[in-house]
Amino acid sequence: MNNYLETLKNKLTEVDYKKLCAIENPKVHEFIAKASDLCHAEKIFICSDDPKDIDHIRKQAILSGEEKDSLKIKGHTVHFDGTEDQGRDRKATKYLVPRGTTFSKALNQIDRQEGLHEVKGLLMDSMKNRTMIVRFISLGPPNSVFTILGLQCTDSWYVAHAEDLLYRSGYKVFCQAEPNREFLRVLHSAGKLDKNMTSIEDDKKAIYVDFMDSTIYSVNTQYAGNSVGFKKLAFRLAIRKANYEGWLAEHMMLMGVYGPGGRKTYFSGAFPSACGKTSTAMLPGETILGDDIAYIRDIGSVARAVNVESGIFGIIKDVNPEDDVSIHKVLNSPGEIIFSNILVKDGTPYWIGMGEETPKDGLNFSGEWYQGKKDSNGKEIPLAHKNARYAVTLKALKNCDPEIDNPMGVEVSGIMYGGRDAKAYVPVQQSFNWSHGIISYGASLETETTFATIGKEGVPEINIMSIQDFISIPLGQNVCNNIEFGKRLKKAPIVFGVNYFLRNKEGEFLNSVQDKHVWIKWMELRVHGEAGAIRAPTGFLPKYDDLQKLFNRILNKEYSKEDYIKQFTIRVPENLAKIERVQRFYQENVVDTPIELFEILDQQRKRLIEARDKFGEYISPEKFEW
Repeated sequence: MNNYLETLKNKLTEVDYKKLCAIENPKVHEFIAKASDLCHAEKIFICSDDPKDIDHIRKQAILSGEEKDSLKIKGHTVHFDGTEDQGRDRKATKYLVPRGTTFSKALNQIDRQEGLHEVKGLLMDSMKNRTMIVRFISLGPPNSVFTILGLQCTDSWYVAHAEDLLYRSGYKVFCQAEPNREFLRVLHSAGKLDKNMTSIEDDKKAIYVDFMDSTIYSVNTQYAGNSVGFKKLAFRLAIRKANYEGWLAEHMMLMGVYGPGGRKTYFSGAFPSACGKTSTAMLPGETILGDDIAYIRDIGSVARAVNVESGIFGIIKDVNPEDDVSIHKVLNSPGEIIFSNILVKDGTPYWIGMGEETPKDGLNFSGEWYQGKKDSNGKEIPLAHKNARYAVTLKALKNCDPEIDNPMGVEVSGIMYGGRDAKAYVPVQQSFNWSHGIISYGASLETETTFATIGKEGVPEINIMSIQDFISIPLGQNVCNNIEFGKRLKKAPIVFGVNYFLRNKEGEFLNSVQDKHVWIKWMELRVHGEAGAIRAPTGFLPKYDDLQKLFNRILNKEYSKEDYIKQFTIRVPENLAKIERVQRFYQENVVDTPIELFEILDQQRKRLIEARDKFGEYISPEKFEW
């Protein structure tokens, strides 16, 4: 028996002690022992992923008050986060950087020793009189070339329960693994709680990433994006691992798209939060493999990908029966679902944009709520938070792709990048080649801040490949990794740019919510060379005749030439301004920018200027068709 197991014995039941002994990795025992000692946990519960253990966690989440089982539909529970704990907290999330090392100025960082001292001080005794729950996770299908193991220690039964819905079981994989197997570590404490069992010391929130020790520290927060360590937190560590090993860890959904003859083509897509990633992945009639994080590897000179997760922590705002058929049905059917930060009235959950009348009062994240209730700053509190969520296993969806657990992943034939761009980019376009797509659509991805992160909404910002909040390597190196990855492949995926948020001068959207299905179907045809395209300065554009047929077949909708021209007019001034913003961002923030980025942007600028000189500042797509 090693010394760490011996020190843990008095905090474990005999059954839990045996569970832990079945894992031979001494680093596992060390991490748990040191976490328990620091946080002063009274007891330790080892979750073996046995159904009895999972049921125990769910029951404890309810008994503790972290979740409420007051909803009418069987299996549905609700969790409320604190009023200042409703999204990913950029200010509180920092990289621990060793002396002599610096990341890009765009990344939040702190001296490693200073940060460790601070966060460990906050974690000290945080689990006094509480149970520390230990979860073992497999990121990606177990026993696969993609597999990364993870271990989380937390004092939140809600967090432990959410992990069961969102991730694949890892206990057996840990038991079977060699004693020196590396794994990612997460230590989380909700900190001080109020009577509603929500974290209350928002001013002491800390979410620190120690890449030297592959460890995440999170304290004084419950919001899953900050506390479920294997969401975006461990993702940051996976990005570093991918950087050294020559593969890609990406903020991407994965979906299967059906084409003529019933063929299925797989696409990945990178969108910042609240920009359409999940709704795209869940399009009716297609299949979903994942909505958030993908690992992509070169296997046989082909890009193959897996979903790191096995569930969805989705934004529920605007989910309605017309636009979101698949998930709306799941949310209204029996089965295990955790709602968070919605409104509850008479056992029914309500959220913003659900497409039906909502009550004037009820229970939400602010406590007893009524229409017109205001917060301490005099701002009216909505019936539910804009970033209200649901957690559910992917296999609850009827259109979950059967290849979700394939240890070899699926072949990715197309990659799409999309943000919130009201002024410049057209709804869908195809890059001229891999490098052009990675740079013009991925590295130049521009969006607006949304309710998914704490802070002011609607602020324009560059969000490189939709990964900027999570990047843990130099930004220029990440761009270079993406460029080189595709160049090594015999069959690189085709890169597309999408933009669901283009507006006219009056500020009205030029796309309907359902239109994205047509753009996806056009991409599928392009991958197989079965649809035409027009060469424009920013990429290949769809032809009107192809879109007209798709709108009629997919949406049973007439598509006018007028709408086509409005949507696919090349806005030269706005596109030139976009290039200037992107170049300035890299010049000011990224010291290691690959020269190829500036070259490709310069080429795009020249094409736009030449088109402007020939056709004017706003150019109908028909002008390019010859």
